[in-house]
This record gives sequence, C-alpha cells and structure tokens, in this order.
Amino acid sequence: MKLNMNIKINDQKKDVTVWPEEFSSQQEMDTLQRQEEVKLADKNKKIDKNLVAGLVKKSNRILGTISTHKFPFDFFPDTINVEEGRITVVTRDFFFSSQVHSVDIKDISNIFINMAPFFAQLIIVSKTFKENEIRIKYLRKKEAVFARRMIEGLRIFENKQIDTSVYTKEELIAKLEELSTTEIVT
Repeated sequence: MKLNMNIKINDQKKDVTVWPEEFSSQQEMDTLQRQEEVKLADKNKKIDKNLVAGLVKKSNRILGTISTHKFPFDFFPDTINVEEGRITVVTRDFFFSSQVHSVDIKDISNIFINMAPFFAQLIIVSKTFKENEIRIKYLRKKEAVFARRMIEGLRIFENKQIDTSVYTKEELIAKLEELSTTEIVT
C-alpha cells in the first residue's frame, strides 16, 4: 500500500508518495509493479499517438505548389510541391505520361536557382537520388525564389530537429519566409 502525503519544503507544497518498508505479501508487491507497468505503457501509447498524429499532419501538408510556364502555351506543365517533409517534382510529357520524383528534405544537400531574362531554373541536389540532381526549367523568377526559400528553411528546421507540425500552415510559411530573408540578386 502506498500513502500520499502533502509536505511543505521551502514554502513549496509537494505531493510525496511514501511506500512502506515491508510489503505484507509478494502478491501486493507484484500488483504494485503491474500497476506501474500499466501506467508506463499508457504513457508510451499517448506519446506514440501524438508522434504519429504529428507525422501524418506533417506528411499531408503542401506548403506551396509551383508550375512551369513555357511559351506560348504549356499543355503539360511540370509541378513542384513543397511539403513539410519532402519535395515532390512531377514532370509531364506528351500523352499524359509523367514521372514523379520525391526527395526528403533531409536528403537535399543543396538547391540552386539559375536566372535567365524571362524565367528561372531550380536545381535540387539530392544525396540519395541516382542522378544526384533534379532540374526544373521555365519557372517564374519570384516562384523559384519562393520555393528555394521554403526548402532552405525546411532544411534548417530538419537539421535543428524542430517539429513543424505544431504550426498552422500559415504560421509555418511565415516562419520560413522570416527565416530566409537573404536578398537574392535577380
């Protein structure tokens, strides 16, 4: 049996659990041990549920999508989806065929922008991708800069192991824009 007592130490009230010196039986000791194990298991389940909920929320939120724009018309635009945990690049070809490349934020080693008079090219360098880089041409300059800033901010959050699932989408985008305020020469 345990006794709960309130003790005042240094003007602070504390709850203290006092265990008796001897247990009446081995059965009581086993019962207490099982109760503590059940409490610990319940606590671990709550932690796991919160972790899974955060991962699901993080994996399903698209922070931004940009598409290519070729002259005069782009019937099959390529798209880049910037998600919290990864970047997904969809390249489309004639007759509705497409390729999808997903790169985890943690696997991106660098990201570059090549500026041209009318458009920009975004180059995503991956540590794990077979060809090591993904090139997306014919992006609007402002959209390419926005995507780069978002990806760089997410890379910093990933490196510092910051849980981004606690932010709303709008808060996270604002934090990423605030984090990456380096002026880019165009």
